[in-house]
Amino acid sequence: IASLSLDELRAKSDAFRKRIKEDQKEIQDQIDALLKDAEKEEDIDKKEDIYNQVDALKDDRYEVEKKTLNDILPEAFAVVKETAKRFKDNTSLTVTASPFDREISATKDYVTLDGDKAIWSNSWDAAGKEVTWDMVHYDVQLIGGIALHQGKVAEMQTGEGKTLVATLPVYLNALAGNGVHLVTVNDYLAKRDSAWMAPIFEFHGLSVDCIDLHQSNSAERRKAYNADITYGTNNEFGFDYLRDNMSHAPNDLVQRPHHYAIVDEVDSVLIDDARTPLIISGPVPEGERHEFNELKPKIESIVEVQRKYLTGVLAEAKKLIAEGDTKEGGFQLLRVYRGLPKNKALIKFLSEEGVKQILQKTENFYMQDNNREMPKVDAELYFVIEEKNNQIELTDKGIEFLSGKDNPDFFVMPEIGTEIAKIEDQNLPPEEEANLKEDLFRDFGVKSERIHTLNQLLKAYTLFEKDDQYVVMENKVMIVDEQTGRIMDGRRYSDGLHQAIEAKENVKIEAITQTFATITLQNYFRMYRKLAGMTGTAVTEAGELWEIYKLDVVEIPTNRPIARDDRDDKIYKTKREKYNAVIEEVVELSNAGRPVLIGTTSVDISELLSRMLSIRNIPHNVLNAKLHKKEADIVAEAGNAGIVTIATNMAGRGTDIKLSDEVKAAGGLAIVGTERHDSRRVDRQLRGRSGRQGDPGSSQFYVSLEDNLMRLFGSERIAKMMDRLGLKEGEVIQHSMISKSIERAQKKVEENNFGIRKRLLEYDDVMNAQREVIYKRRYNALFGERLRVDIANMIYDTSEVIAETNKGAQDYKNFEFELIRYFSMSSPISKSEFESLSVKDIAGKIYKAAYSHYQDKMARNAEMAFPVIKNVYETQGDKFKRILVPFTDGVKTLNVATDLEKAYESEGKQLVNDFEKNITLAIIDDSWKTHLRKMDELKQSVQLAVHEQKDPLLIYKFEAFELFKVMIEKVNKDVLSFLFKGELPQENQ
Repeated sequence: IASLSLDELRAKSDAFRKRIKEDQKEIQDQIDALLKDAEKEEDIDKKEDIYNQVDALKDDRYEVEKKTLNDILPEAFAVVKETAKRFKDNTSLTVTASPFDREISATKDYVTLDGDKAIWSNSWDAAGKEVTWDMVHYDVQLIGGIALHQGKVAEMQTGEGKTLVATLPVYLNALAGNGVHLVTVNDYLAKRDSAWMAPIFEFHGLSVDCIDLHQSNSAERRKAYNADITYGTNNEFGFDYLRDNMSHAPNDLVQRPHHYAIVDEVDSVLIDDARTPLIISGPVPEGERHEFNELKPKIESIVEVQRKYLTGVLAEAKKLIAEGDTKEGGFQLLRVYRGLPKNKALIKFLSEEGVKQILQKTENFYMQDNNREMPKVDAELYFVIEEKNNQIELTDKGIEFLSGKDNPDFFVMPEIGTEIAKIEDQNLPPEEEANLKEDLFRDFGVKSERIHTLNQLLKAYTLFEKDDQYVVMENKVMIVDEQTGRIMDGRRYSDGLHQAIEAKENVKIEAITQTFATITLQNYFRMYRKLAGMTGTAVTEAGELWEIYKLDVVEIPTNRPIARDDRDDKIYKTKREKYNAVIEEVVELSNAGRPVLIGTTSVDISELLSRMLSIRNIPHNVLNAKLHKKEADIVAEAGNAGIVTIATNMAGRGTDIKLSDEVKAAGGLAIVGTERHDSRRVDRQLRGRSGRQGDPGSSQFYVSLEDNLMRLFGSERIAKMMDRLGLKEGEVIQHSMISKSIERAQKKVEENNFGIRKRLLEYDDVMNAQREVIYKRRYNALFGERLRVDIANMIYDTSEVIAETNKGAQDYKNFEFELIRYFSMSSPISKSEFESLSVKDIAGKIYKAAYSHYQDKMARNAEMAFPVIKNVYETQGDKFKRILVPFTDGVKTLNVATDLEKAYESEGKQLVNDFEKNITLAIIDDSWKTHLRKMDELKQSVQLAVHEQKDPLLIYKFEAFELFKVMIEKVNKDVLSFLFKGELPQENQ
């Protein structure tokens, strides 16, 4: 391929495209022919069969595409590599201009036209930074490209040029013209990579765009999805999918079917972010006022009372333990731990010799036999905190404290069954009885809300700390992402927790919201026909990637051996000593002329270290959630001699720290970690910032026994060893055995998190099945082609329900009534037939009658509307493109928008189609919103099943199915009832 001229090299791409089209031609022709038949076909059953055949053929078409791409892979990869080489070796490339070149030269300044030639320059602007192309694929990167094309996860060490690897499979798959999505973690990377890699693709006539550059729901956004290659962030892809499923016209849709996605930093997107679902929400109609401000003083006082009480208990425990009474002392200590695990004094005491073991022994004793003895410990507490899984529970004492003397029933839930029986025993007139029952349900609602609000406030006060999980900026509570330390703009804790934190911090409490549409990122990415990913660190998560996404992880070897020196962790007793040691080390390294990168796990630690360095007059830069605009500039100079940079976990993922030769001679970039993160992966990422492409470097983590990880998951062995070695203030241990124990603790945390995510997914799977049914119906309604099939099915389902319920009760009177109610028609069978026929026959007869009645009705509607349409079209056709026609079912009126010209040409049929479409969409959307709210409530209430030793998930699945069945029946009945009753208002009104 090296001998080809530039024009011949470009001609290769056209040849590939042609071949892909030719291989699919036969199937494509069949599909086109079938779709034509479907439009003409009137018989509903035959129509449905045709659509099913089309769907099957589309799958066959994909198989053919797969085979073709595998055949041309070696040659296609060679073309990309050669293109990269030519861009690297020449400052400009001159080729015969194609129409695509001419189009591009208008907007991009790296392509200039000269007569019938186009000149491509090899330097361009990538997200505000001038780049000159200087990369050619190594052999190991070609291996990575193959793994990605096969839909696997390629694990490449940080600094091995993942962005470049992606160009190979992206080019190959984009040739098929069905779109390739490249998903990144943040918008800076999406914008940078799409601009940086674009010329390589555009040179071969492939269009490239980035969704993060455009407004959502805009024509530009749609154009970005129609490009051959689309870059963007995971959240935007997901939200666009949800928005598409809320739109009301086919041309509002922005996404094409999901074909192939490559996810950059796949572990971060599919694993870390997977715990938070994407939610589009809107304000709840007024009437649901929450009592945050009213209940806040109560919570403040209960937290204060418990704190005061436990301070005393802790002092007592210290005294007892000092005297050697570990039994009673341990009991008191456990009580403090169950009541306020985050208490600073407690944490300090636990780092003393042997104390942690006493606590664990005591806890193990009280936890045996399913926590049988635990109530003794909790007896004096007002509430109990389970720190490991973020749960909090009020004790009886706490409930009594909050209710106060005057209102003992403030929180007691009424027992609905017995109360209803009481009301019914009074033999009241039906109206009064109904009113009393209403009051009862209202009281029940208010109290369950109140308990919920209270729990959320308690969580806000005891489990969430300012500048740790959230920051307060410009009078707003903003969430900090624990994985990356970035502020997550626009994300709110769901379920009233955010409002509770707002109440605690005395900022404005925003309106509570209800969900309109939701999906987890996990389920969004499972919709792609082919999914691949790249990351520097996935082997630790390989099991999870396989279990949930069926993704294989392939390790790709490094291009040059790694020359970084990873030292064993240094362990101190307290945080204070640890930070002092960190500062000493940094001063020493910086004086030796090495650049230093300090990694921290939270915003306030980075600020603390920054203050400590300022006292020592060491110039430094800080990268944290509060300032990530300047990120790229800070990272760019982080490789200079003696520069100190403090960064939270994100540490400029995806941005290279370039080193000068004098720095390499001094020993390269030094990484200093101030504590181990919950997950090994994040630690490995921090290490991987140094020693890229065989550069020298070193990394060193500092740990203290007071760190969260060591406190919650560290084993007793570490504490025992520390005691045995008799550690004094300021002394340090460094041993590989300890580093291993820390990794074990991290494994525990990872397993814990995997458990949570797997649960979330199991809950969301139930929703997912339902979401697919609804969105498919919505899609059919939106495009209108398959809507008639859906309506016929609705009529049949409803006929069945009517036949079953009334035949079971042998109630002919009600049978007649329901037919009039839903189908506005009289019974097609007599009473004697109703009694002698089977349910199935009755349903069949109703369906036939109802369907023909429906067709007549729609034809009649078209006839009635046509004179009006004709009149408007002939007198004012030049003024209006669309008109609104009101339809009413006697109760509510809906305006139906229709295209005037089409309505005129089809003699009113188009209007009827739009009528069916608008009604179906409006009713589906409304019911789906209500259903989502019920599902949320259900998720809350099934958690209580744990106390009865039942599995909440099973109950959830069962109940959710019931809810869904009821919803679908309701949608069917509502849609039909409106379609059958819908009339045009009479002229004479």
